[in-house]
Amino acid sequence: MTMPTQSLRRAQVVTLGLQHVLAMYAGTVVVPLLIGSALKLNSAQMAYLLASDLFTCGLATLLQVIGTRFVGIRLPVVLGCTFTAVAPITAIGQTSGLPAVFGAILAAGLMVVLVAPVFGKVLRLFPTVVTGSVVTIIGLSLIPVAMNDAAGGSGSSDFGRPLNLCLAFGTLLLILLVNRFLTGFARAVSVLIGLMRAPWRVGCSASSTSTPWPRPPG
Repeated sequence: MTMPTQSLRRAQVVTLGLQHVLAMYAGTVVVPLLIGSALKLNSAQMAYLLASDLFTCGLATLLQVIGTRFVGIRLPVVLGCTFTAVAPITAIGQTSGLPAVFGAILAAGLMVVLVAPVFGKVLRLFPTVVTGSVVTIIGLSLIPVAMNDAAGGSGSSDFGRPLNLCLAFGTLLLILLVNRFLTGFARAVSVLIGLMRAPWRVGCSASSTSTPWPRPPG
């Protein structure tokens, strides 16, 4: 089957690339921040963890985009960290330290390389309802993380301020509205439009001095 193709102007390609990088960057940086906070790393260790994270994500992106005969899908994608690794990495780090974490990541990566060809052959045994359910479960498990970030970040002095919540839910609402009512290229860059969040920045700022909401226990 021949897939339809579409030619984009250079400005559109740059805009889509910027949206992809910005959307990826936030999630990629949040993962090591969560792990570092759970492991109580100091600032130097946190900086090292962030740098390693971004470097490996960039290297993996190049391997996928450029590709070789055996590795890479040769599509315009950006690879980032997965939140599914936060819990096991945190558990390993709290019991055995960072060296064990890095060793576990290397071992897991090697296992993925070995199992990937076999998994590709049995992929037909996993219909979309199965993969969709797994993705949904992962998304639901990340709701507490998203809500903490929307409120300003756990431990921040302005946690729960209406300004933070207004910006977060305003961004989500704008993205949904763009996807619902616009078409073509505007819909494709809905995330970038939402990240700009200019329309309500001034309105939300008026409530920035309001009393913060109660901080959740723990």
